[in-house]
Amino acid sequence: MNSIWLLITAVCVFLLAYRYYSAFIAAKVLALNDSYTTPAYRCEDGREFVPTNKWVLFGHHFAAIAGAGPLVGPVLAAQYGWGPGFVWILLGSVFAGAVHDFIILFASVRHNGQSLAVIARREVGTLTGITTSLSILFIIIVALAGLAIVVVNALFKNSWGVYTIFMTIPIAIVIGLYMFKISPGSIRSGSIVGFILVMLAVITGNYIPNSSFAGIFTLTKEQLSIALPLYGFMAAVLPVWLLLAPRDYLSSYMKIGTVLALALGIVIVQPAVNANMTQFMNGGPIIPGPWWPYVFITIACGAISGFHSLISSGTTPKMLELESQARLIAYGGMLTEGFVAVMALISAVVLLPGDFFAINTPAAAFAKLNMPIVELNQLSALVGMDVAHRPGGAVSLAVGMAHIFSSIGGMSHLMSYWYQFAIMFEALFILTTIDAGTRVARYILQDILGTYVYAPLKQTNWWPGILFTSALVTFAWGYLLYSGDVASIWPLFGVANQLLSVIALALGTTIILKVAPKKSYAWVTAAPLAFLAVTVITAGILNVGMFYRRGDMLGNINGTVSIVLIVLVIITLLDSFRAWNQLLKKDKPEGMNTEIQHVCVYNDTKPNIPS
Repeated sequence: MNSIWLLITAVCVFLLAYRYYSAFIAAKVLALNDSYTTPAYRCEDGREFVPTNKWVLFGHHFAAIAGAGPLVGPVLAAQYGWGPGFVWILLGSVFAGAVHDFIILFASVRHNGQSLAVIARREVGTLTGITTSLSILFIIIVALAGLAIVVVNALFKNSWGVYTIFMTIPIAIVIGLYMFKISPGSIRSGSIVGFILVMLAVITGNYIPNSSFAGIFTLTKEQLSIALPLYGFMAAVLPVWLLLAPRDYLSSYMKIGTVLALALGIVIVQPAVNANMTQFMNGGPIIPGPWWPYVFITIACGAISGFHSLISSGTTPKMLELESQARLIAYGGMLTEGFVAVMALISAVVLLPGDFFAINTPAAAFAKLNMPIVELNQLSALVGMDVAHRPGGAVSLAVGMAHIFSSIGGMSHLMSYWYQFAIMFEALFILTTIDAGTRVARYILQDILGTYVYAPLKQTNWWPGILFTSALVTFAWGYLLYSGDVASIWPLFGVANQLLSVIALALGTTIILKVAPKKSYAWVTAAPLAFLAVTVITAGILNVGMFYRRGDMLGNINGTVSIVLIVLVIITLLDSFRAWNQLLKKDKPEGMNTEIQHVCVYNDTKPNIPS
């Protein structure tokens, strides 16, 4: 089968969903209102609450939500064939993921940019607020470690890739100073210069391996496992306009541009799909479990991701200029990510099966498959490094992308550039989620400690609180990263991430029952919630058995954490059922508990609204 048909189908489904389904939710279910003053203006402080151009914010939001999931998840799930993953990406993005992101962003904007845990406490009850806070604290630390391990496996002993990624940091700081301080509003010129500088970083990286700087940028896994948390700490502490927003915005050009270029490459090359529609449905060499429920937790961010709710109730609502822009940024951003997931899946399934499994499995596991290697040695020679037996999905995706690009006429000799470009593309996806995620984790930890331990810690502009909570968060996920691996982190990340989406969809159902003119509109979130709750809890139970069978300390820790998360989510669901039962007895919508909406929620943050 020609891969172009997968591409055409995905584009048609996503365009129709955005045009009609998102418009229905915006107009009928949520009734977005631009006369409502968003927290970006109400609590403008030049640090956390900053009104931001919708396209810059789209770039930041998309870059923050699009981590390893839409890239690595579909590649790993290709073990089951292209069919299960492709169908889940389409249906999950349209009816679950985009809805999930949209409604949580709406709720956070109405709650003055507050976090998911605060909204849950105010809208459902104290019990749900506590369980949500604890769940998020566990989940976000696991998620950040899971995202970071992919970067480590892609960049270790790769000086070209490390140099390119490192250069995006000073470039982002310079562009941030230019767009926000030196020449405010100069979006076009800043974008052009930033894009050119990032491309130069990719090109000049070719000279690093043979230069005197090679030793500086040739890092081991252990060194990268220390460097990444240090970067996360810096991103969580610096003002959002200085590093986070411009870096995510510039990387979004790279991300979206690369995905569109890949789509164009598929149209030109029209590579054949070499994978079967279904295979290894009962488990295989990459993922040991059956296609249900493991497809649905492996393709995390590509279809629905609980991590997105932390961004939609973290940095994004504090920067939104108009409430109506939530449709483009949240629903549109998720569909864009779904398109990325489709491109990643295509890049994996166009590889010959023997080559695909040789890259994504350890040597011992691949030897048992008795599959022939066809192009792998040639591909390794073209990219300038041995790509065999590098599990995790990142390397096979980069090889697949480079294979497609280099198949365009006259580009075969540039395969090493395409490979490093693809590695940078993947690392940028993941790092921009790590920086935003660490910052959001800081917000959440500040709220928990400020509510239950020491009140000043809740203030997002109090430096001791900022430094203390940022250090605590980065140490926690950095420790998991340093001591773990893909096999120990990714299964736990998949279930933890999707359990958080169950919590967010349950909260979304409560919100719709409170604000929508018809109670039946609650099925917009209740339907995906029902499917996901059964699927993910089942996967979590299977994971518990798998972890405990390891028989080591790490397996026991992961198994215990899995049980705790499942129990917290079940408690949250039961408490939500109680709230829904009360709301269904009322004929008219009662609205959300946003009586504080005209007052900045952080005591030391003074409003700065133009008269």
